[in-house]
Amino acid sequence: MSAIILLVFLGAAVVAIPIAHALLIAAMAAVATTDQVPLDLLVQQMVAQVQSFPLIAIPFFMLTGSLMMGGRLGGALVGVLSALIGRFHGGPAQVGVLSSTLFGGVSGSAVADASAIGSLLIPWHKRLGYPPAFSAATLAAAATIDILIPPSIPMILFALTSNASIASLFVAGILPGILMCGGFMAMCWWVGRRRNFPRDITPIEWATFRKHLWYASPALLLPVLIVVFLRFGIATPTEVAVLSTLYAAAVSAVFYRDLSWARLNDAVVHAGLATGVVLLVIMSSAAIGWLLTFDQMPSGVAAWITQNVGQPWVVILIMNLMMLFIGMFIDLPAAVLLLTPVFVPLAQSIGMDVVQLGIMMVVNLAVGLYTPPVGTTLFITSALAKVKVGQTVRELGPFYLVAFLVLALVSYVPASILR
Repeated sequence: MSAIILLVFLGAAVVAIPIAHALLIAAMAAVATTDQVPLDLLVQQMVAQVQSFPLIAIPFFMLTGSLMMGGRLGGALVGVLSALIGRFHGGPAQVGVLSSTLFGGVSGSAVADASAIGSLLIPWHKRLGYPPAFSAATLAAAATIDILIPPSIPMILFALTSNASIASLFVAGILPGILMCGGFMAMCWWVGRRRNFPRDITPIEWATFRKHLWYASPALLLPVLIVVFLRFGIATPTEVAVLSTLYAAAVSAVFYRDLSWARLNDAVVHAGLATGVVLLVIMSSAAIGWLLTFDQMPSGVAAWITQNVGQPWVVILIMNLMMLFIGMFIDLPAAVLLLTPVFVPLAQSIGMDVVQLGIMMVVNLAVGLYTPPVGTTLFITSALAKVKVGQTVRELGPFYLVAFLVLALVSYVPASILR
């Protein structure tokens, strides 16, 4: 059964069928070739997977991002950061990295980050005479910091599949996100200095700077509130998601005063459509995951690796290589849902904490978002910069180096993220 699922899924993916539909086709093909699995039981498993209370957090976090990022916040945040660091070597690119990191506490989606930040910064970079391919590369890589800084949609999906604590995952993702931000900014400085990229030397207008800082302050406070509420047990992740939406709506209506009925409607529709896509991926992945478990494939893989690979560090390396390869071809949410049931038994067999596995998986699969052939943020930022994907990929070398260093730290030094 597992072989049929793999062959049918790969065939459907090769002909460019969307991942969720390809997974459903593979599940139906597997059921059609055996009489051991009733179709109604498979449908029941699919529906049961989305009847989960923690999943309510996903649409609310998405709605929070839509409300906050659709108004004046983006321009104010970019104005503050460009005034502070835009005049240094690689400063305009560093503004993009830091903006993505700060937006990470608002949206929780790398794709939303790449679209929003890219549309704001790439025109500014072009006016400065910045290389468009490097701008696209910087923003494609930096957008993935968004899924490490809480809230994070992939971490919620991992917790759903592995029964890990969402709060623990959110807290554990902060340090890797900060390290990724610092490493990317250092690379922007180094490349900008070596290649003498243009800088924003416009004199700081302190009145405008203070205005932008005042406008950005409520959004900068949101991720701090999320971490405090989760860390001290004030609210559950789902309750935090609802509270963050109420906070975003109140700030947009009272502080920014840009929350119209039309913008609220657009935000709700956008969050609803994005949630529908995620739920379809969850249901189709649940079907495949249940069939693979029924066929005892995850336990079989774990048993084979533990019997044939003696060293835990080699097992971790094998998991990383498998995740890197799969992340190049499958979207991150589907990859998380498919790989978690396979790797959790394997991680437990070598004594790895499930929270560490979750962070390792998110960091690993995030690299796939800016790696061809199916790099979502890579294609988004390349399109916004109007450059070929190949040109953007050639500029990504320093960012891959930083990502792999952070991945090595998360994989082999668990004390760096577990508290």
